[in-house]
Order: sequence, then structure tokens, then C-alpha cells
Amino acid sequence: MNNEYEKLLRCFRSVREKVRFTPKIALVLGSGLGDYADGVRVEQILDYHDIAGFPVSTAPGHKGRFLFGYVRDVPVVIMQGRIHYYEGYPMSDVVLPIRLMRMLGAEALFLTNASGGIQEGMRPGDFMLITDQISDFVPSPLIGPNPDELGTRFPDMSHIYAEELRDAVRRAAARMEIPLKEGVYIQLTGPNYESPAEIRMCRAIGADAVGMSTACEAIAANHMGMKVCGISCISNLAAGISERPLSHAEVQASADRAAPMFRRLVTESITKIAGIL
Repeated sequence: MNNEYEKLLRCFRSVREKVRFTPKIALVLGSGLGDYADGVRVEQILDYHDIAGFPVSTAPGHKGRFLFGYVRDVPVVIMQGRIHYYEGYPMSDVVLPIRLMRMLGAEALFLTNASGGIQEGMRPGDFMLITDQISDFVPSPLIGPNPDELGTRFPDMSHIYAEELRDAVRRAAARMEIPLKEGVYIQLTGPNYESPAEIRMCRAIGADAVGMSTACEAIAANHMGMKVCGISCISNLAAGISERPLSHAEVQASADRAAPMFRRLVTESITKIAGIL
């Protein structure tokens, strides 16, 4: 048993001592999107500080806690604040919450983030359904000894974002009459925003939106057999596309404006996803 897996088991036991709730879907709330949890029927809250050995989120706007409860009648666990690689944690810690939520019972992972728009025609406030990803610029979370209990040594990544879950999100967006773009998400390390030349590179290799999270989490979830879907809230246009300097304040403001529509889209999507699990 390697050290990373031992740490994961300690966190699992620590949570199970406090929480008996079994979720069906795990939801990760990205920057500026944490207020979604205000509309959830919460059964229990568990602060990251109260989990033995658990990494603690330090990013602005990330509260750093798990919420256990119901979206409509669907049992969910919600990460209100994720762990980022740029915070200085090893990649194994960045994806530890994802692995933990799977061990707690979650069958599907719903990832959200605030990202910079690269695709032509994007505007702040747009939503993009993630169809695929590029993660080459951050370390794989699977580097190192492979715990067979988590998954195979060389997992296939042909369908990281499950087609049936993507269809569920599309149907949810259509029902709520919410415009939904689609595209490829690329994760870079951060915490600095990208240079215009880096954005030109991202566009050249096929990226439609850029951010500092998500892709590594999707890899870890796939490794453990979870079905994954993801939505990016386009909070700003990427460097070189927008004339204005980029700032976290702009990200927060755009997410705040998009929040009511985001809440409707995520709620309807979760309902539809639960129906096909």
C-alpha cells in the first residue's frame, strides 16, 4: 500500500466517522460559482479542516467544505471550493477529494469552472459544455505507484466526458432555454493568467476555453470508473482576445451575473443525469 492511498483511506475513515450520507452525484463548484449551494437542501456540512490529513483550499472565493444533501431528490456531495495545483499541493492532493467522493458512493462527477474564452464568438457569461480536454501542461495525477484498488495502471481516456451525460446536459439546457456552447477545455498551471502568445498556442492545438483546474480531476475520476461531465462558465475572454487586463475580480463578477442561469442549468442537468445512472 503506497503513501497516497493510505492518506486517502485515512481521509475516508475520518469522513465516515462524521458522515453516513451516501451521494449519487459529486458536484465541484468552480470560482465564483459557490453560491449554487445556497439552493441545496443540505443535510450535513463538513469543513475540510475537520478531515484528518485533507488538503485545504486557499483560493479566493472557495469556502473549503463538503456539503451533503439533495438537489431536488438527488443525493449529492458538493465541493464548495476545490484544491488547485497552483496552491502548491502535489497533484495527488489536488485529486484526493475526487477520489474520496467516489469512495463515498458517488457514481458520476459534475465538474464546473470559470474559464477564459478562446473560441471565436464567446462572450463573458456564456456556458460551454466540455466535450474533451487537454491536460499535457500539468502533471498527470496518475504518475507514481498505481493502487489497483483505484483503477488500472494504463486507463483509457478516449471518452473522458461521458456522451450520455453530455446528452443529459444538452437536454437540460434545451428545456431551460439556456444557450450552451461546446468545446475543448485546456488546463494550465496558473496562478498567473496566460500571455497572448500562450493563448495563440492553446487555440492552435484545439482549445476553446482555458483554466487552472478540472482536467486533472476528470482523469482521476475516469481512473476510478466515474462518469464525468463538465461545464465552463466563460468569465472573461482570454489574453490577447480581450483588450482589458485580466483579473480575478472580473472572473468573480462574471460568475455572479451568470449565477441564476447557472443554478437552473446545473439543477436540471443533475436531475436528468440521475435518471440515467
